[in-house]
Amino acid sequence: MLAVEGLVKKYGKQNAVNDISFSLQGGEVVGLLGPNGAGKSTTMKCIVGLLRKTAGKIEIGGHDHLSVAAKKLFSYIPETPHVYDLLTVWEHLQFIAQAYHVSDWKEKAEQWIEIYELSDKRDKLGRDLSKGMRQKVSICCALLPDPELLFFDEPMIGLDPKAIKNTKRIFNELKQRGKTILVSTHLIDSVETIADRIMIMKNGNIIGNDTLANLKASFDQGGDSSLEDLFLELTKDE
Repeated sequence: MLAVEGLVKKYGKQNAVNDISFSLQGGEVVGLLGPNGAGKSTTMKCIVGLLRKTAGKIEIGGHDHLSVAAKKLFSYIPETPHVYDLLTVWEHLQFIAQAYHVSDWKEKAEQWIEIYELSDKRDKLGRDLSKGMRQKVSICCALLPDPELLFFDEPMIGLDPKAIKNTKRIFNELKQRGKTILVSTHLIDSVETIADRIMIMKNGNIIGNDTLANLKASFDQGGDSSLEDLFLELTKDE
């Protein structure tokens, strides 16, 4: 579903992403972990086309990542949710439905609004929403077209505990339906229970890419460390 080969992103002479390669299969939830400045968000923005890559090849569903065919296949939820100031919550969903030609969109929109407890906010303008509410609107808009591939950059930040629980449940349901999800996060415990595979980045490099069990077997001799312990060990300064 996603193939990244030799991705490089430079800012001047500095490599933010240093020649990384990885792939994601259908029905897979992959957690992308790393300290601040590791290159997680830069990698994701290069994939979705918000940043111009310096070098490398990226394909989504066999299509070049910048093509219209590729863009029809994925949704992206940024770390900082962006909404339109003068559109209501409902109008955001209507806009996405029309842009992606979603059939029966009103019924689907009602379902997502109910799940994320936005029913009483449906007529509120984007400029009047809190960060948490903006995050919920962004997630609802991303889920409405029923994409094959979803990119979540820090999806849990700003969400209340119930919304976090619902989002984890939705991840599992999407996975069962064969959808592919890449989740970038600092909240290690939020991804430990849902990810099939963990990718760990440090200084623009991927230093670990495997199932949690295999990562523990490779780097933890005792075998009883948590993902947090493993993460801190792998990303510590030398």
